[in-house]
Order: sequence, then C-alpha cells, then structure tokens
Amino acid sequence: MVTETDTKVHAELRENFGKGFARRLRAAGKIPAVIYGHGTEPVHVALPGHQVALLIRRANAVLELDVNGKQQLTLVKDVQKDPVHQIIEHIDLVVVKAGEKIQVDVPIVVVGEPAGDAIANLDATSVALEVEATHIPEHVELDVEGLEDGTHITAGQLTLPRGATLVADTDLLIVAIAVPSAAAAEEIEAADEAAAAEQAEESGEAPASEGEESE
Repeated sequence: MVTETDTKVHAELRENFGKGFARRLRAAGKIPAVIYGHGTEPVHVALPGHQVALLIRRANAVLELDVNGKQQLTLVKDVQKDPVHQIIEHIDLVVVKAGEKIQVDVPIVVVGEPAGDAIANLDATSVALEVEATHIPEHVELDVEGLEDGTHITAGQLTLPRGATLVADTDLLIVAIAVPSAAAAEEIEAADEAAAAEQAEESGEAPASEGEESE
C-alpha cells in the first residue's frame, strides 16, 4: 500500500516549455510533468528525477505533491520514456481525492507451483479494479500451488484485496494450468538457462562452462 510518508514530492512550477527546455531539465536531474483532472487547468511542473523514478516502479503510484506550499494528491497516469535509453521524458499526473474511488489496472502475481509437470500460463497480466485512490494494492496475488492440468482461473475467482471491487469481466481468463509439450518444455528450459546466464552476468559472475566442476 502507498503511504503519505514515502510519496511526498516537492514539485517546482515551470513556465518554460519545448524540447530544448525539457532536455535541460532532465540534464539537471528533473522530470517534466503535467497535472490535470477534476476540472482543473493543467499545471506544468518539474519533479525530482531520482526520487520519482524510484516511486513509479510501483504500478499506479500515488504521489503527494507539494506545489508552492499547496498539497495535491495525484495518480501517475502515463510515463513516457525514451525507447532506446529508457530515460523518463515526461509524466502525466491525474488529480485524485482522498477517499475517492478510481479504476486502475492492478498487476497479477502468480505464486506457488502447479501439480506434476504442469505450468501456469498467465493469460492476463493485470486486472481492472475499483479501489480507493489512497489504497491502491501493489498487486493481486494468485496462488496456483498444486493445481492440476486443465484448471482455468477467471477474474471472478480471484481473491481481491480488501476494499477492492472487480471491474473486469468475471469470465476473463487469468491463468490456464497445462502440461507443456516436449518442444515447449525445451523452449522453457532454454529460456530459463538464458535468464540465469543474464542474471549471472549482471551480478558479475561468469557462468560455468560445460564440464567444469564446481568447487
């Protein structure tokens, strides 16, 4: 859950616009953003880059902005990134009110292992919920421990966080449990090995060569 203590952000009002000014802002470690919604005029601000980049790792982040001494609760609506360097170029923020109900797409996290050789095929990575703006769940957990081949789980079968209401169609398929074919199993194994090698490379550990004995 979001809390007021870790989402307070100082926002600077900005009156200059254009790509050149935006580049200078980003070079100074700040992110251009616009605040709108609830019938208000759009307000253009600059946000502290490092702090906000950490906060928006969470889906549906809510930021409590301090704009010239005025407190404004906002929901991160859209994050625009450079497609090559993944640098945050601009953020759209929507005004929300404490206690207000809003609709958001909440990520689904699968936990547990199905029975036997079956795997969980995630058909939908998120689900639409109606929740309080200040109590948006980070994710919806779906436990597949011990589920048999052929089991299907729909949105209507999800255990929702307290206070959340399902907006998505109850028949929306979320997860299908199935035993993969031999070819698919090989692809999964190869993908797992590639992911392990990439993780080892990122951590600075060289993957062991074939036939190399571990100490």
